[in-house]
Amino acid sequence: MIDKTFQEVANNIKNAIANTRFEIMSDANKKLVNLYYNIGKTLEENSNWGNKFIDNVAIELKISFPNLKGFSVRNLKYMKSFYNEYKEDKEFVQLVAQLPWKHNITLMQKVKDKEISKWYMNRCLEEGWSDSILVYQIDTNLYSRQEKATKHNNFNVTLKKNSDLANNIMKEPYIFDLVELTEDYKEKELEDKMLEKLKNVLLELGAGFSFVGSQYKITIDNQDFYIDLLFYHIKLKCYIAVELKATEFKTEFASKMGFYLTALDEEIKDENDNPSIGLILCQNKSDKIVDYTLKFINKPVGVSEYKIFDKLSKEIQNKLPNPSDISNHLDIRD
Repeated sequence: MIDKTFQEVANNIKNAIANTRFEIMSDANKKLVNLYYNIGKTLEENSNWGNKFIDNVAIELKISFPNLKGFSVRNLKYMKSFYNEYKEDKEFVQLVAQLPWKHNITLMQKVKDKEISKWYMNRCLEEGWSDSILVYQIDTNLYSRQEKATKHNNFNVTLKKNSDLANNIMKEPYIFDLVELTEDYKEKELEDKMLEKLKNVLLELGAGFSFVGSQYKITIDNQDFYIDLLFYHIKLKCYIAVELKATEFKTEFASKMGFYLTALDEEIKDENDNPSIGLILCQNKSDKIVDYTLKFINKPVGVSEYKIFDKLSKEIQNKLPNPSDISNHLDIRD
């Protein structure tokens, strides 16, 4: 058996190596993006040389640095656009320097509102999105979906802390990539498909979700109760119960969820966990009925609609990240 003290020393060394590697990569990325910004500035300031100026610069760079990539005519034009995009805002320059170059190109091309762009930048940094995941989140309009979702929960009233973070897990609607569902699917079929595509589901739920189980059983006074899907949220430090409803929202769904959350808090969570949170996903809902219902529920509950990816446009479907990209993002192993 390896001595515990030795293992702790070895782990400290490994952590130091990993952290230093990350710092080196991060520093190198910042220097590269700043280089591109300064090249863009030079190109803009000398644009009076005419249409072939950038083409000629690309040729010169190719001759001087034949093995160096990233200085094609197309990329040089991106650098010029990049400089013009952020030259008036030093805060943005510092922020974008933390993102890989490909992310910056995506944001310039797809997001025209700077505040929304800043929102996506921060999410990239917080959740470690790859470029393909960033494209997917923009194309499925994550910003607007999260803005809408904060209205249909009672977190600000029922949570003493972390209400802002809890609001950030909500989306309206959630979009799930669940192919081959029948036209009149039942809740069990929906749950089975979500388990089959768990990596995609975790991507849509967001960073911090850890899967605990499906049809999670809680026994109280010899009676068994089953929660459709149970997760633990690492950042919120709490259990999150998810109920799936292949129908319109009904008021009794919230009462049932309140019971589940009480059972989780009394029977499952320990003293270090925060109060459990409930999420009810329905095909559709009346916002007013949801709001009235949640006013009388003393447990933290959110209600959202969900959409099935297979029923969305082919253009959006083609933006879904591939399985390996999702696995890398979530650090999941099959």
